[in-house]
Parts: sequence; structure tokens; C-alpha cells
Amino acid sequence: MSEYIKSLLEDVVAKNPSEPEFHQAVEEVAETIGVVFDRHPEYRKAKVLERIIEPERVIMFRVPWLDDQGNINVNRGFRIEMNSAIGPYKGGLRFHPSVNLGILKFLAFEQVFKNSLTTLPMGGGKGGSDFDPKGKSDTEVMRFCQAFMTELQRHIGPNTDVPAGDIGVGGREIGYMFGQYKKIRNEFTGILTGKGLNWGGSLIRPEATGYGAVYFAAEMLNTRGESLEGKSCLVSGSGNVAQYTVEKINHLGGKAVTLSDSSGYIYDPAGIDDSKLAYIMDLKNVRRGRIKEYAEKYAGVTYTVLDSGLDHNPLWDHKADCAFPSATQNEINGKDAQNLINNGVYVVSEGANMPTTIDGINLYLQEKILYGPGKAANAGGVAVSGLEMSQNSMRLPWSREEVDRRLQEIMKNIHTTCVETAKRFDVEGNYVVGANIGGFLKVANTMLDQGVV
Repeated sequence: MSEYIKSLLEDVVAKNPSEPEFHQAVEEVAETIGVVFDRHPEYRKAKVLERIIEPERVIMFRVPWLDDQGNINVNRGFRIEMNSAIGPYKGGLRFHPSVNLGILKFLAFEQVFKNSLTTLPMGGGKGGSDFDPKGKSDTEVMRFCQAFMTELQRHIGPNTDVPAGDIGVGGREIGYMFGQYKKIRNEFTGILTGKGLNWGGSLIRPEATGYGAVYFAAEMLNTRGESLEGKSCLVSGSGNVAQYTVEKINHLGGKAVTLSDSSGYIYDPAGIDDSKLAYIMDLKNVRRGRIKEYAEKYAGVTYTVLDSGLDHNPLWDHKADCAFPSATQNEINGKDAQNLINNGVYVVSEGANMPTTIDGINLYLQEKILYGPGKAANAGGVAVSGLEMSQNSMRLPWSREEVDRRLQEIMKNIHTTCVETAKRFDVEGNYVVGANIGGFLKVANTMLDQGVV
């Protein structure tokens, strides 16, 4: 690590105390793009990386709302508008008790590079609240979303900042927030993506992140003359990303054998076929139940309760070919990564944001497995959000086939960018370096063009 990068990272920690996820995200990028500064000192002179690390704007606000018993609750709302060099801020809203400033800054930082890789004109942002939708009635969720949007609406717009969904924010929440924006502003415009199909949403948007992660895995396998046909796959999570990851694995001839939630995970050696997946979708999307109910319904399924005292996650300790971490950040540590490799996994395609710790990533790179980092592999979601923005601007919906074709093309282009960039910087096959440098260069060159702003 150069003295410049080392000093920069020390400065990030000093300026942003108690934000370990943000420190981790910056370190992972900074360590891999040091070679760029050796070849192009103009980026260092213009302090481009320092400017990307510092958000353009951080918005934090209170969200008071009434529950069904008439009690007043107060949550925190956030929006991190990280970088708008190549387009309006774009990135999801997360509603989860773990949400804090550091987590959202890490997500917004990652989003800058991810959006750049899609080639679509989108800057990077992220937001959300420490509100927990679990256990809340529809009317409580509606009241919260309306209170949240009452403040957020003054900071967003179709040419300024276009949020989307993330953990805890699905079609229900997007609908409530869009309705409140429309009422307050008296305008019908594309200020959120992930909308319902009847009012400006795009086909394939719910599926996009999961589909994209699988398409990226297929592209990586293709470099070795292989496909997903017959491959056994470990998938974490059981929300939107995980569900559609399983669906696309099935379509391409693979077999998903695990899913999880915050209580534990299920292992189904027979595979989670389309009929079982339909049960999962009803369980999670409609009844909002727990994954253990799957094990109670189907024979031969093992359910393992989450044990926070363990130094590893046993979900990643099963024989398989591929892994699709699709739950949350840092769900795979160094020991988990070693277990994956020991069990024969040689393809990891990240559906979640930064699900692998730096120790785990280093193991992947050391063993030279096919590893698609989140900012590349899970870019399908924001890519189709960008396509939704285009359709909203034209007021013209595209067919399912058209959107899926464009998604596949974008994921293929991202893969090509990663491969070619890694080769150009003498680390052939290293998707981490390829993604980080590929995403950085477009933003950096644009920032140089636009001056010191």
C-alpha cells in the first residue's frame, strides 16, 4: 500500500469515527485503485478520490408517526447524496433497525461505482431509516412512509435524486411513499423506482438484482467454458434478491439448496424448485412468516437456528459449486470463505452489498476462484431502475422481453469491463480490481471535466 493511500485511509477513520462499514468499503476500493494513481498522477493532484469519499450532501431528519394504539414513535431518516458527477443521485432506501449513518455512507459509496459500471447516467446515493417494518400493520407502515416522505420530498426529484427500494422497502412501501409525494407536490413524476406496473413501474424490476447476479455468474463461468447447468448453489436471504436468484438459477438449470432469514436457515438437498419457491414467495411476501415454516412443510429439509455466538455461518459449510450471498453486509467472514472453498465452491456472485469481509475477499483472490463483487454482480437492480427512469421520461413502457434483454446486455457489458480493465492493469481475472477501477475511471474523468465542485 502506498503512503498516499495509507494516509488517506487514516484520514477517513479520523474524520468518520464509529463507522466501520464505511471504513471497510473505502479501504477495499482504495487498496485496489492505487495503481491508477501511479499511472495517472492527475487524479491525485485533483484529489478525486478524496472528493468521492466525502458525500456531496448528508441529510438527516426525524420521522414522528402514530402507531395503531395512538402512541407517538420517533425514528431517524437519512439520505446520503454521495456523488452526482455522471447523473442524478440513485440508490435505495433501507428500513431496518441496523440503519445508521456509517452503513448508509458505505452503501452510497459502493453505489457510486456500481452505477458507473452500468454505463447509465446515474450518480450514487443511499438512504433509509432505523424503522423496522416487521410486526407492523399495513396502516402503521403507511403512516411511517407518509411521515418519512413528507420530509424527504423536499430533497428529491426526477433530475436530482431518485431513490428505490432496499431491505425493508418493497412495493408496499414504495407505493405509500409515492402517493404521499404526489399529494404534497401535486405532480406525477418518476421520483421513485420499483413502482407498481399500473403507475410507472418497469417489468423485471423486482427480479433484476437476483437475475443480474445469476447472469453475472453465468458470464464468469463462460470464461471457463462452463454454465450453471447442474450446479449446486448456496443462497442466503429469503427476500426479493434471494427469491429471484433462486428463480433464475432454476431457469438456467442449476439447483439452489439453501435460504435464510434473521432466525436461521434451511438446507434442502433436493433443491428449491419452482413450486417450493412459490411457497417461499407466499410465505415471505404475503404472510410475512419465518423461513423455518419451509422445513415444517417439506420432508428432508434441515432447519438450523441462527447462533450469534458462532465464529462462522454454517449455511456456507455445505458441498456446492456456487454461492450467492443475498442477505446483508459482512455475512461471509474469513472462516466462512475458507469453508466455501473447502466444500468445492469456486463461483461467488454477490447479490447483497459488501457481503464478504476483506479477509474473505483475500481468500477468494488467493485461490483464484470466480468472484463477482457486489458492485458488479448486483448492479442489475439499479440498472433496471435506470431503465425504469428512461421509461418514465418517455412515458412509454417496454415489454418484459425487452427489459430482460437490456438487463442481460448490461450485465454482460459490466463483466466485459471488469475483465478488460483487470487485464489492462496487469491483474487478469481479478474482478475486484476490474470493477473498482472500471467504476472509478468514468466518475474520475467526469469530475476532472467539471472542475472543482
